Amino acid sequence: MREHRYDETIVQELIAELQAEYVVRYGDEDRSPVDAADFTPPRGFFLIAWRGADAVASVAMRGVDDQPGWVEVKRLYVRAPHRRQGLARVMLRGAEERARSAGYRRVILETGTKQPESLKLYATEGYEQIPQYGYYAGQPHSICFGKQL
Repeated sequence: MREHRYDETIVQELIAELQAEYVVRYGDEDRSPVDAADFTPPRGFFLIAWRGADAVASVAMRGVDDQPGWVEVKRLYVRAPHRRQGLARVMLRGAEERARSAGYRRVILETGTKQPESLKLYATEGYEQIPQYGYYAGQPHSICFGKQL
């Protein structure tokens, strides 16, 4: 896993692929507000897993403005040919460790009702459902989770 800048071409390619998945599952892209500065240390980071020259998975985290010590998971994604190999779990754990080492104490995230693999992953990694927050409050397909680091 290597850290990358949010504006790098490979990061934007992975995000575009993930957004295309949202269109298939939900009929539209994820419209939650995102600022590239959110994923710049020390506030946040963007990680990519590589197999040789191939980017295979990504995950990002960003600090939560109104909750010091909290960080939010964004853009956890595994490219289709590399799924069902445990990469999402590896990425999530790696991001949690990176967040912990940066001083974050709690992680939160949002996923959707049409992402059963994500729901299973978070449940098996010790995340508990929390009330919808921020942009996701009142969103019909949103499910939010939290975990102490």
